[in-house]
Amino acid sequence: MGSARLYLAVAVGGFRRYASYRAATAAGVFTNTVFGLILVYTYLALWEERPGLGGYDQAQAVTYVWLGQCLYATLAIQGGGAEKDLMERIRTGEIAVDLYRPVDLQLWWLAGDVGRAAFQMLGRGVVPFVFGSLFFTMALPTEITPWLAFAVTLLLAAVVSFAIRYLAALSVFWLMDGTGVSQVLMITGVFFSGMVLPLNAFPDGLGDAVQVLPWAAQIQVPADVLMGERDPLGAFAFQAAWAVALLAAGRLLQSVATRRVVVQGG
Repeated sequence: MGSARLYLAVAVGGFRRYASYRAATAAGVFTNTVFGLILVYTYLALWEERPGLGGYDQAQAVTYVWLGQCLYATLAIQGGGAEKDLMERIRTGEIAVDLYRPVDLQLWWLAGDVGRAAFQMLGRGVVPFVFGSLFFTMALPTEITPWLAFAVTLLLAAVVSFAIRYLAALSVFWLMDGTGVSQVLMITGVFFSGMVLPLNAFPDGLGDAVQVLPWAAQIQVPADVLMGERDPLGAFAFQAAWAVALLAAGRLLQSVATRRVVVQGG
């Protein structure tokens, strides 16, 4: 019980930390809304030429756009969440202090990232989504059950996102610098998550491949559950399987890394 309270406090701390960046949050809301508008009109033109692309109608395509803008910062699609601070602490050697704490390193960073994600969802994601629903026709459910299932997919998506980024951050134990890793995270996050185009709209072979990768758990799966295009239980199983596998891989890599900690920078 004491450990649960500790990690809850860490999550609350992560929420409060990002809540203090009011100007950055306002700028993010504006940016996501503008990019949403650009993508919506691009999608409308594309779906006009290719009706039913990816199995979506125009309203579903529009919903997908605004959901992506809502989740962009929430899930740190291009990176910039907990892994950014973790990379820096590994690079400078401050990670040694973290390892002396009587807490689980992975759970500590996960809790903080969940707090960050919660704030980004409420502070930066909701406004563009509501804006989209007010000015465009969207395929949103009218019953509570799909929304509850969607909420579960968001939590699982946040865990999968963290697990991917945690693995990337741990690579700095060997690479000594996170710049290149951050660039890879940015590219893979945008492409494989379906941030630019729904994964089900990719060409056949590529589309089948990207939809079984963990990045699909971040936007594609929640979107399909919300719009009734995917069975919720199957979606939960897919996301949970990747979450467990990636967290386990992160714990294994963490174990290997901490056996050979080299305190850099002094």
